[in-house]
Amino acid sequence: MKKDSKIYVAGHRGLVGSALLENLQSKGYQNIVTKTHKELDLTNQKNVAEFFVKEKPEYVFLAAAKVGGIVANNVYRADFIYENLMIQNNVIHQSYVNSVKKLLFLGSTCIYPKDCTQPMKEEYLLTDELEYTNEPYAIAKIAGIKMCESYNIQHNTNFISVMPTNLYGPNDNFDLERSHVLPALIRKIHLAKLLSENRYKEVVSDLCVSDIEEAKVYLSKFGVSGNSVEIWGTGKPKREFLWSKDMADACVFIMEKRNFVDTYTKGQTEIRNTHINIGTGEDISISELAVMIKSIVGFNGELVFNSEKPDGTLRKLTDVSKLNELGWKHKVNLENGIKEMYDWYTKK
Repeated sequence: MKKDSKIYVAGHRGLVGSALLENLQSKGYQNIVTKTHKELDLTNQKNVAEFFVKEKPEYVFLAAAKVGGIVANNVYRADFIYENLMIQNNVIHQSYVNSVKKLLFLGSTCIYPKDCTQPMKEEYLLTDELEYTNEPYAIAKIAGIKMCESYNIQHNTNFISVMPTNLYGPNDNFDLERSHVLPALIRKIHLAKLLSENRYKEVVSDLCVSDIEEAKVYLSKFGVSGNSVEIWGTGKPKREFLWSKDMADACVFIMEKRNFVDTYTKGQTEIRNTHINIGTGEDISISELAVMIKSIVGFNGELVFNSEKPDGTLRKLTDVSKLNELGWKHKVNLENGIKEMYDWYTKK
């Protein structure tokens, strides 16, 4: 990419897209196109086609997606598979039709089997059944990988798929019903701390409710009080977390310096598993994560693990050797990243 290349970042307001936008701007890219959902509904085929004809982007970062935590994925199954498939189909196909030079499709490591061998290598894709709770989302992302591969093979496009591990950072989703585990823990423990210190005005302001009694009733649904915070599951599952700005740096590195032909071994009769894991190669248990966040936030109450709630997959650790061999490695460790994220949240 050249500094004046026309770059479209789809989903620029989300956790992933905002980090990508910031990284591109910090590196001097000046011709960046963004559209809000109101301005461009990516599930609408006609609107997306018209957008590509009008804007003619040279490079595309496909970071737009419907995302959520274990509850949202399990409850809104139809929404997750439909919206993600529509977004991918429209953007990837129009990138081909309008001769986009390179596209980067962002997925998730939930594409791997439920009982996948650890750490998860790219070659383990489609070797066993998926985790049920996020199966619709995972299937959509697998379809995106295969769509990129198929267009590359048939049409000689240069579409690359990357699968980031669990991300966290500025502009994350802190909604108590729909967020992922790390931002949810930060907000729950933060609110519990405020309750324990009788900082009721801040609680009411954070939740945008009328008074503290309404706030307490609402928070009780999520097991949050001034004395304790309930956490779903046993706390034993282990997860890997990547600072969103590190993820963005990896994506821009790949777009700048690597191509589809770099993602597989030359001479293969069957080209598959060309996607690239993006992660740290390090994991932590949910209980250890909660204790770390509790310490950073400064909450003195109790953490209660509800073993009647589902744990999900017991371990999800990516093998990042492919990414490392391509020339990139993460920089921010988890504790420092959480401190920065908590500081961002409290200021916002």
